[in-house]
Amino acid sequence: MSSRHSEALVVPAATAEIVHLPHGGAFHLLADAVDTGGEVSANRLTLGTGADGAAPHYHALSSELFYVLAGTAEFFLDGTLTTAPAGSLVVVPPGMAHAFGAAPGSTTDLLIVLAPGTQRFEYFRQLGRIQHGHADFDSLLPEQQRYDVHFLPATPWRRSGTHP
Repeated sequence: MSSRHSEALVVPAATAEIVHLPHGGAFHLLADAVDTGGEVSANRLTLGTGADGAAPHYHALSSELFYVLAGTAEFFLDGTLTTAPAGSLVVVPPGMAHAFGAAPGSTTDLLIVLAPGTQRFEYFRQLGRIQHGHADFDSLLPEQQRYDVHFLPATPWRRSGTHP
């Protein structure tokens, strides 16, 4: 599990690694578990108009917090579709199936925090490669335990289908 981290972490926006996505969005990698003694991991995700953010999945060990900074997001939460406008907070407990993306006709900007944290920066880099067509989604399947991202195959959640 995690050990108590005794130092503050400050990540200026200009120092965050950015993984660009083809729909005009990006992952902003803010804090990996190694940076916080395993307490949390955090990223900011911007999504283009109507873009999917994640295929249906669950986390066995961590809760995932989403704060909608701008735009409107859609969340698939244990089978229910929920719309979350700017200023909304969504907390998904361990084990709950979920997916998310920008609502149709909207972009969205999300702050995402996983607690306890998991080393996931390489996961986000791989998602970027997948979205750009440089890797296959199946490349993530053997890594589900490592990243605590357990995909739910054949679980459609939006009219547009699912994308990682």
